[in-house]
Amino acid sequence: MYEWNEAVQKIIDWIEDNLAENPSLLTLSKQIGYSPYYCSKCFHEISGMTIREYIAGRKLARATLEIRDTDQKLLDIAVKYGYSSHEALTRAFVNAYGCTPSAYRRKPVPIPMSIRQVVLFPEHFNCKGERIMRNTILTQPNMKMEHIPAHKYIGIWDITVDNYCDFWKKHDCDSVCGFIDSMSHVYHPIVTGHTAGWFYENGKKGYFYGFGVDADYRGEIPKGFTIKTIPASDYMVFFHPPFDYLKDCGEVMSRVENLAWNFDPKSKGYTWNHEVCPDYQRHYPEVIGYEVLRAVRKIES
Repeated sequence: MYEWNEAVQKIIDWIEDNLAENPSLLTLSKQIGYSPYYCSKCFHEISGMTIREYIAGRKLARATLEIRDTDQKLLDIAVKYGYSSHEALTRAFVNAYGCTPSAYRRKPVPIPMSIRQVVLFPEHFNCKGERIMRNTILTQPNMKMEHIPAHKYIGIWDITVDNYCDFWKKHDCDSVCGFIDSMSHVYHPIVTGHTAGWFYENGKKGYFYGFGVDADYRGEIPKGFTIKTIPASDYMVFFHPPFDYLKDCGEVMSRVENLAWNFDPKSKGYTWNHEVCPDYQRHYPEVIGYEVLRAVRKIES
């Protein structure tokens, strides 16, 4: 079944690169090198939706961002993404989000945009395990200091789970990530979108997922999300530089988290500050790598 995941990921990647070309199933199948039947069958089997449904959702999402972030005419955006008219785009927009494109442009609000699917994960390479690991070249994780100013964080805070996998067993990934994507215009420059981490409540550790905004943010909050004020703090950043996500993700995360959770901050003159600030997690494998940020405060001499 792993081969199907790889095939579907190729289909998704090609669709994302050609959304404005209004790709058809026949064109897609010729580019990918599979028959239309095979493309359609394995896509539905793996993703749970048809190719037509996926393309429609992603075209609307891409159009939505251009409505929000550009001053292009709505008709031009509609035509660009294959809608027959301004009215056709409006109908799709209202059906999906409950408001018109014009109203959304005047006042962007959180909406559940369709997100880009990922169906190929590191665990799909387990059948090759040892061969991959012998070819893996990893560095040891390290630690650096970073100061994060006061800000606010909008997220889903779940005290009943303390890790990424358990969090997504309880919350709908597509819905949560769709809302976060729709708020990209207000992301904080440091605590940006699709960050996550751990918070502490009455001595218990929970997990959260969401995005940061400026300290003076007074805008909309997506349904089901909660906003919290986070004071300024120094952070110890435990990190590994960029790596190959499919081959090395599990090993990199294990190494970084082993260092982060077993590090003694007193060796650097600090103590943990997690009673006040959350611990953040940054996971952009081929851009910054993997980082665990643990809040600290200086020990008074």
